[in-house]
Amino acid sequence: MLSTKNHQLFIACIFACSSLSVMAQKQAEVWLTKADRSVLFAKQASGLNFTTVKNNDPAIVINDKENFQTIDGFGYALTGGSAQHIVKMSAPARAALLKELFATDGNNIGVSYIRLSIGASDLNEKVFSYNDLPEGQTDVEQAKFDLGLDKADVIPVMKEILAINPKIKIMGSPWSPPLWMKTAYDARGGMLKPKFYSAYAKYFVRYVQEMQKEGITIDAVTVQNEPLHPGNNPSLFMAAPDQAIFVKKYLGPAFAKANIKTKIIIYDHNADRPDYPISILDDPEAKKYVDGSAFHLYGGKIEALTDVHNAHPDKNIYFSEQMVVEQPNSVGINIVNPVKRLIIGATRNWSKVVLEWNLAADPENKPYTDRGGCPMCQGAVTIDKDSYSRNLAYYSVAHASKFVRPGSVRIASNDLTDLPNVAFKTPEGKHVLVVANSGKAATAFNIAYNGKILAAWLDKGAVATYVW
Repeated sequence: MLSTKNHQLFIACIFACSSLSVMAQKQAEVWLTKADRSVLFAKQASGLNFTTVKNNDPAIVINDKENFQTIDGFGYALTGGSAQHIVKMSAPARAALLKELFATDGNNIGVSYIRLSIGASDLNEKVFSYNDLPEGQTDVEQAKFDLGLDKADVIPVMKEILAINPKIKIMGSPWSPPLWMKTAYDARGGMLKPKFYSAYAKYFVRYVQEMQKEGITIDAVTVQNEPLHPGNNPSLFMAAPDQAIFVKKYLGPAFAKANIKTKIIIYDHNADRPDYPISILDDPEAKKYVDGSAFHLYGGKIEALTDVHNAHPDKNIYFSEQMVVEQPNSVGINIVNPVKRLIIGATRNWSKVVLEWNLAADPENKPYTDRGGCPMCQGAVTIDKDSYSRNLAYYSVAHASKFVRPGSVRIASNDLTDLPNVAFKTPEGKHVLVVANSGKAATAFNIAYNGKILAAWLDKGAVATYVW
């Protein structure tokens, strides 16, 4: 039995804990980035308190009774070049970097989705596939398939990431099939020869199976990165009718025969051609194998994602790539641009994933392939031996990835002029609101939820994430 003194302490604790619980419900955390770099994704010492006191400032109204898509995650492409730099770091430095990127506690940013290249991308040191053969030779049964160069960097780095977050989802995207399958024996451009459609479907099957043997589950594959851009190195031109035939006659049936559950995602290119994925989804035979469509935003408008959703609302939308770059030695940070266009824009247009390009590079943005690689593709982090610095892509993703965990649902919020925003409800029942001030002046505004308001203030060019 408790003594009288202990009983009093026990009662006091109950009241104190109850008061803390009530306070927690009445206050929102604020994580802020300012355009002048004085604050970079930092939790503010003082949160915002909910109140019933009215004011005349405009309000972002949150309605968690109106739900939209479920979120799979936010993250980056782990290119071969990214992995090359990471794997060369000392074990302690690499562990510190990967924890900061993929863990969710403390100030870590909780990246929850990764895109891998199937074979080389243009951010590899050299071009390769998993079945490279001399010109004139073929291997239609994929007997010589081998993950090859990825065993040196991508696979060991992915294993360390999975040790931090075993639930992270992974998308694989090819830039080119093996050269012997193409109309020209060249990594750049060309088309997939119809006689090798079956062999290429087996190539995808082997990729998923061999990665699984390494303990790496591929959640989804896109059929072809940027199928309408044959000038990259590597690359492949694949018109929509050809992609439809490949999916419905070869890739879909091959996955079904091998009992592979990996999702098939079509298109994986710019928002200026919504007709491409719609035309494939209009084919019932192809559609039955397709989980959804993926987009980039080097062309077109982000609202095109909603056009595709409206045409086929039973299929998912993914935002799979966008390069996010800041100028060297820039005084300020243009955090509003990628947050408004991608984090807010893509999710308000039904995307369940937002991925930026790419995870890491060195101070010269290397490596990249010759004859069509990307010398301007800056990483989310710049790695220089064992040290690293954080760039615009890091901060823009962090504002969502840390808080909007997989399984969160986008909920309704009105979009104010100069205050683009997006809201979510997490599986734990928390609410997350990302707001960017794209206007020409600092702005006072309200966040209205459940009959109460948070009175907020955001500097010009600033981004904030509110969590309650």
